Amino acid sequence: MANPNSAATQAASDAKFKRMTTEPVEKLVAKLAVPTIISMLVTSFYNLADTFFVRQLESDSMIAAVGIVFPLMAIIQSFGFFCGHGSGNYISRAFGRRDYADAEKMAAAGFGYAVIFGLAICVFGLLFKNPLITLLGAKTEATSAATADYMGWILIAAPFMTGAIVMNNQLRMQGNAFFAMLGLTSGSILNVILDPLLIYGKGNSLFGGLITMPFGAGMGVGGAALATGVSQIVSFAVLSVGIRLSDNIKINLKNFSFKPYYFKGIIQGGLPSLVRQGLGSIATTVLNHAVGIYVDGGEMIDAVQAAMTGVSKLMNFASSALIGFGQGFQPVCGFNYGAKLYDRVRRAYYFCFRLSFVALIGLSAVGIIFAKPITAAIAGSSDAAQQIAAFTLRAQLAVFPLMSWVTLSNMMLQNIGMTGRATIVAMTRQGLTFLPSVLLLPLVVQLFGAEPLLGIELAQAVADAFAFVIALPIGLQVLNEMKRIKSDETVAIGEKL
Repeated sequence: MANPNSAATQAASDAKFKRMTTEPVEKLVAKLAVPTIISMLVTSFYNLADTFFVRQLESDSMIAAVGIVFPLMAIIQSFGFFCGHGSGNYISRAFGRRDYADAEKMAAAGFGYAVIFGLAICVFGLLFKNPLITLLGAKTEATSAATADYMGWILIAAPFMTGAIVMNNQLRMQGNAFFAMLGLTSGSILNVILDPLLIYGKGNSLFGGLITMPFGAGMGVGGAALATGVSQIVSFAVLSVGIRLSDNIKINLKNFSFKPYYFKGIIQGGLPSLVRQGLGSIATTVLNHAVGIYVDGGEMIDAVQAAMTGVSKLMNFASSALIGFGQGFQPVCGFNYGAKLYDRVRRAYYFCFRLSFVALIGLSAVGIIFAKPITAAIAGSSDAAQQIAAFTLRAQLAVFPLMSWVTLSNMMLQNIGMTGRATIVAMTRQGLTFLPSVLLLPLVVQLFGAEPLLGIELAQAVADAFAFVIALPIGLQVLNEMKRIKSDETVAIGEKL
């Protein structure tokens, strides 16, 4: 492995520092955002593809199973993002300080902790599989059986998922979004190819009889999980090669240690991600249980859970473009904040917000108009599931443009090390606002004579509106403080606020 303090590495790092702190921020963000947007869209698409291919089995319980396991995947991803964002944000600021040896130690720490967390989740999940299925919200016998088939392969792949997320984030946070894109897209494309081969068996009729499978493993919903697991392992391998070939700080496990200093650095930069993803897991689990409380009948419960699974996958796909765009902003933010060029941070932020807000208005309008045909392809096979999904999707898209401020504020605060504020913003959408909404709205609408199901359908849209109300003043306060501080001031903003 090349010594990060060698003359060649020093020159490459200095050239990157100059580029990130002198080129127009709009140009930098656009250049870095293109591969990250592609990465996020492709990654989200293969999650959507899982649900789409399972949908062809004409079983609400199997689609519901995908939604039941989603909180588990969110937990796995939360530890990956915790270590990936924590180490990546630290590394980008270390580059801003030109402290490359420190960055190398953090690279090893982030990767090492992520794999340890992934292994722990794998072992724990396999040992307590049946209680976990109940905890996650499976309500019918058919859904529980399908969930068991889907969950096993996801657990086995957990260490590769957490490790791949860390490598992806370290690559892109150092300005190498292209290699990060290759790692994610290779696994995603493979997943889409494997899905039909593993899910369906010979003779299965698909798309209303248009296609008959000539061969296949016939594993059902378990095949979708196996396809995901294999794709994650491939992404892990490709990202490992990408780190070796790029001009990034290399991950050398000899540099890994359990020193509290580096774990503290991971917490500082990664806690908001852990909270956000963890609350997302809790929120989905609570939603599954709320459906069991407020909806009567096993088939209707499966229909509602299938509908919510489909809408969740669709909204995650739509959000992935926004997140990818924000990921193009993050290295620009981190480098320039580390160099105390606060004017450039503000300019990059407002550029991203204006552009994303307008784009989300257009995207939401299209989704609202075509909600019924879109959800029919994803969200359950029954008429009830499709009607519930179409209404819920329209409600969420009506407030979706507001998420541009919430998402970008969270990314900026996390990137510059304001852990407390970033954590509050991260908690808003799925925790501070969604949990009360999904538990109380069914009761509120019932007081006005409506079915409790309406409250479940509106819960996420109401939560998103309140999340914007909370995030707006927090983000504005920090941005205005940056405006008051001169670029060459030696005191960090976090020390003044």
